[in-house]
Amino acid sequence: MSTDNGGISAEAIDRKLRSERILQAEGVPFFAALPVIETKAEALKRSKEEVALRTLCLLFVAAKGEGLEEELVERLLETYELRPHLTPKELAFVLDNSPSQHDRIQFTWRHEAAWTLLWALGFVAQLGKPDQICDVEFAAKTMAERTTSEFIDDSELRPIADILDQADLIYRYHWAVRNARTKGQQVPAALDPGVTAETHHALNWLIGYGQQTWDHVTTHT
Repeated sequence: MSTDNGGISAEAIDRKLRSERILQAEGVPFFAALPVIETKAEALKRSKEEVALRTLCLLFVAAKGEGLEEELVERLLETYELRPHLTPKELAFVLDNSPSQHDRIQFTWRHEAAWTLLWALGFVAQLGKPDQICDVEFAAKTMAERTTSEFIDDSELRPIADILDQADLIYRYHWAVRNARTKGQQVPAALDPGVTAETHHALNWLIGYGQQTWDHVTTHT
């Protein structure tokens, strides 16, 4: 929680209230006692190179999840020089010639996390409510049309305040999804649980929540 002279910072409270107004307008229930998130001073400020490389890794493993041919997987791994940037779980999946259906599905969902990072890098104009899956074709094209260095050059990381605004909002969307499921109710306002979870994961990684590495990012609500 953010503190300022022993209390909660105005920045964090303003952000929380803005999120709650958006949720209210969309008919998404929220829990007013849910805490604030990090402030600009507390959040991790990742470099655009780090975010761009993470995005390429996510697009790559998502493509493999969708059934990209093994020969192409190997070629892309070398061409984009992604091996050093893949997490242990990602590398294990990439090197598995016959992954389980469960793993394929899990990694295909990474398109949504990639979409969030594409937003953070300026390739996607806005994130919006997490109620529909992303434009996978567009996401894949951002990678296919560029080399790794071109992708990094074309990236422009958004200000940390904008990223925190989305991180705060997704935190509250995710609470609404989990709250409904706990109570055995329908998820409100047509929110998509998978999209919500992946977006939350990506935004928590972006702001350095809990100083966790990608494979271990948590999305507490």
